[in-house]
Amino acid sequence: MRTVPLGDTGVEVSALCLGCMYFGSTTGEEMSFALLDRYRRAGGTFLDTANNYAFWIDGFEGGESERLLGRWMAARGNRDEIFLASKVGANRPPADPRNLSAAKIEEECRLSLERLGTDHLDLYYAHIDDRATPLAETLEAFDRLVRAGTVRFVGCSNIAAWRLERARALSAAHGWAAYCCVQQRHSYLRPKAGLAAFANGQVPVTTDLMDYAAENPAVTILGYSPLLGGAYARADHRIPDNYQPHEYAPDDARERLQVLHTVAAEAGATPNQVVLAWMLGGSPPIVPIVATGSPDHLAEDLGALQITLTKEQLARLDAAGA
Repeated sequence: MRTVPLGDTGVEVSALCLGCMYFGSTTGEEMSFALLDRYRRAGGTFLDTANNYAFWIDGFEGGESERLLGRWMAARGNRDEIFLASKVGANRPPADPRNLSAAKIEEECRLSLERLGTDHLDLYYAHIDDRATPLAETLEAFDRLVRAGTVRFVGCSNIAAWRLERARALSAAHGWAAYCCVQQRHSYLRPKAGLAAFANGQVPVTTDLMDYAAENPAVTILGYSPLLGGAYARADHRIPDNYQPHEYAPDDARERLQVLHTVAAEAGATPNQVVLAWMLGGSPPIVPIVATGSPDHLAEDLGALQITLTKEQLARLDAAGA
């Protein structure tokens, strides 16, 4: 599998990150193991989970994804081959649904390591931006974990560009481990202009963040929900209800979908594959986090790595609906 730099860490990670949100809950153990094995056979090593996946599913409390990954790595004996990312901060309601205090970070890291059956995380994200906790307290807590060897690198998610810059400036001033990446919601269809956050609190990639990352290669952008729950594969191209259609500009979406399907036909690819290739081929490139419960869908996603869009195609995709 192709690899890409992770910020200024000196480490290369898989160009497609496998999102494991529903592994161990709606995606059962047998299928989860099969998908992880398929991703690994393709050369993928970058796995994404969180301490709270997936508490919102009836019958589950959170932590199921981490436990499943722990069982899979133990069964395969491959922990040293995996670049493992988890998150803290969103936690599990009703207690501390948003908390990046030093005590909570240290407690939740210990619990995540226990569930995952490992002694360290390769990447640990601040899952959300907790403005009730002093930023310095959060950053210093992450730095202690890095210095202890419990965490190799730190990143952030669902955060405004100016808060990311402030965090990195604070880390630089104190000599603390700095956020090397930021994970936001991103896809080819664009949210309405000026939308700072979706109804569920997820924060999109913005032009400000893109500009910041283009000027600061020390920060890598990762994009979650890149395929919008199957919207691009639908014959009617309708955004699924759980993705809040009113949060997207209809005219913009129609024009972008038309160009997307035209480019897909030219490239001999599926629209999903073009979306992923467009993310990776952009400036700055954005690493897609793909999540699936189907081997066929995972195979399609992996096929995106074989698609190289021309500069002219990328320009057309970018300009559509402008």
